[in-house]
Formats: sequence, structure tokens, C-alpha cells
Amino acid sequence: MNKIRVGLMGFGEISRHLYRLCLDDDRIEIVAISDIGNPEILHYLLLSEIKNDYKIKLEGNYLVSKNGRARFFKGSAPDQIPWDAFDVDVVLDSTRKYLKRRDMEGHLKSGAKRVMISTLPEDEIDRVVVMGLNESSIKASDCLISPGSATTNAAAIMLRILDDNFGVEYAMLTTIHAYTADQPLRNTVGKDYRRSRSAAKNIIPNISLTPQWIERIMPEFKGKIEGSALNVPVHAGSLLDLTTIMRDENISIKDVNEAVEKFAKEIPDIIEIAKDPIVSTDVIGNTHSVVYDEIAIKKSKFKMIKTISWYHNTLAMAARIKEIMLAYSKFDKKGGIK
Repeated sequence: MNKIRVGLMGFGEISRHLYRLCLDDDRIEIVAISDIGNPEILHYLLLSEIKNDYKIKLEGNYLVSKNGRARFFKGSAPDQIPWDAFDVDVVLDSTRKYLKRRDMEGHLKSGAKRVMISTLPEDEIDRVVVMGLNESSIKASDCLISPGSATTNAAAIMLRILDDNFGVEYAMLTTIHAYTADQPLRNTVGKDYRRSRSAAKNIIPNISLTPQWIERIMPEFKGKIEGSALNVPVHAGSLLDLTTIMRDENISIKDVNEAVEKFAKEIPDIIEIAKDPIVSTDVIGNTHSVVYDEIAIKKSKFKMIKTISWYHNTLAMAARIKEIMLAYSKFDKKGGIK
């Protein structure tokens, strides 16, 4: 099997996680990195985050490792990046600037065969893939792809388990989310009032796009899910607080835990069961979409169930992105998009 040749637009946290995940995988090679940052500083940031003894050197404008040679260059927009010069199969755009279909198509015009973004899109694209849920729906013709978001992945998986086993009448979610790179560390005028406040000092209410995308990915939940986000002053380690109204009030906590455990055995790379009293730092470095907190579940006297699921949001997304790239490569091996 030929290696998947990957181009990265933006060498932020998710892209750096992906780079590290590919170091020990000879199926994928990072061949080009477009970023406005200084290559020396980007190399420095990568090395500062690597705990293993990998030898990664910067040779001129090339990032060199056992995974291959990745060319650094500055690209201003998707349609102005020479992906064709590097024979790129897949571009991961993690800038969070180009989330519309027409923006993503710019990468195709520049020579990429497929384009992935690192979060949810802003309009309709070819496919939103949640690994462990709907990866069987992917097609060779898909060119513009999203892996969802870390919250969307966790919510979709948990809702699938609960609905398939017990029936969900209604759901309300809150993501307690680590602060993000677009939040200021000190009070600074931003795009709205609350997100102008210091991420280092405050719990900041925020919107979540997960409910509207759950309705698209899982139409059975249309009109049955709402949610919000709270950005909190931790740098990594987030959780999904999911409250569901079930059809049957006779469901027990044991029933729910056994259902999640059974599903975790079917997709062990996606779900992990935490039986210990963990906190947010305990999931840093964990690649699972759901770290299900088995001792945190609560049930009311009636039909309300509350579950807690943890995730290292950026690392889990990088892991799912890599898996999605490998899933699509099977089509190319069989004569799909070339």
C-alpha cells in the first residue's frame, strides 16, 4: 500500500498531535505544512510537546523525521497553496478559518484530492464522519470531510448507546471545555462580550454547535436535543455532561453501565471505561472519544439519567482524523479518487 501523502494547513495543536501520531505509522506521511509561523518556532513547539525520544530536525525549510520530510511554506489561502507540487492526497485544514464548502474547494483547486477540516463545518459538505457511529456511510466520491468536533463525537456515541438500548425521549448536553486558542488570556475586545473575558480567570458560557449537527447526523434526534458550552480555565481535559430523559423509568444505573461496557468492547479504540474517580488531567494523553466515568452516573426517581464522559479534545480529534484518512484510503487503493 502506498503511503497517504498528507498536507497540513495550520500547524496548531491538532495538526501537531496528528504529526506525532503518524511518526510510528508507515501508512501516512506528512509531506507539506503551510503555516504563517516561523519554522524554527513551530519546530520548537513540536519538540516541547513530544515526550518520546523522537529525533525530529529542522533542515532549512524541511521538518525531517523517520516519517519523512515535510516542507514548510507560507500559504495565504486554500486556492493559493501548491498542493499539487507535493502530490498531496489529503489536506487537513486546522486553521478554523475556512469552514465553508467554497473555502474547502480551494484546496481541491490547488491539487489536493480530499480535504478535511479539524472541526464542524459552517455549511453542507460531503460528509461529517463520527468514527464508531457512521463511518460505514463514507463513499469514494466524498472530497470535503469533517470529523465533527470532540464534543460531537462524545455526544453522538453516548446518545447512540442510550437510544439503541433504552430509548431517549429528550437530551440536554453541556460541554465543560478546556479554553481554546482563540480565547484571550487577558480581557481583550473580541467577537462577543463573554468571549472577550480572560480565559485564564473565568468560567465562560459559550454556544455549542453540537446539538444542530447531531440532528443532521442522527435525524432521529431532530427537535429532541439542546445544549451549551462552558469554557473553563484548564488547558486540556474536557467533559460532556449529558442529561437524557428515557422512555422507561425502570432503567437502573447498572443497566446503563453494562450497556456502555458492552459497546466499549465493540469499539475499544473509541470508548474507554473509567472505574476510578478521575479528574480532567487524568485524560490528558488519552486518544479515546469517550472516557466514560462509570461512577459519576446519576439517576433521578423518574426517567432522567445524567452521564459524564471525559476527553482530551485536541488529541482525540487528531486520532479520529487519522482513522478517517485511513478509512478513505481503502477506496483509493481500490481505484477511487486519484
